[in-house]
Amino acid sequence: MITQVTINGKTIPVLAQKVKGQIWIHFNGRTFQYEDESKKKFGSQSSQTGHAGDILAPMPGKVTKILKQAGDSVSKGEAVIVMEAMKMEYTLKSDGDGVIQKIGCKLGEQVSLGKVLAHIDPKKEGQA
Repeated sequence: MITQVTINGKTIPVLAQKVKGQIWIHFNGRTFQYEDESKKKFGSQSSQTGHAGDILAPMPGKVTKILKQAGDSVSKGEAVIVMEAMKMEYTLKSDGDGVIQKIGCKLGEQVSLGKVLAHIDPKKEGQA
């Protein structure tokens, strides 16, 4: 569904959908996820199965490019997977520095929301 959000006083149209109690907003080639923090239980993980450093499918879609392989080092913001969903291409990037431990998808695979596409072992502070 197309809706509007207001950012810094400017109203813009965005594509949004509600999935499993979370709101996914797609704008300008990026996807943002929001959930009601007051409904989370202390110490519980989100409804997704990933861990810190994992790249998860932000929506159901098709994997169109795998840019990194297991063993590769990645930096924060570096592209790892590209997928297509709702006739748009989404580049999924690393949230931090680390090493890819496993790629959890195949080229051309249809993936579901929240599937772990890449497991990245985050670089700990003090590591070179």
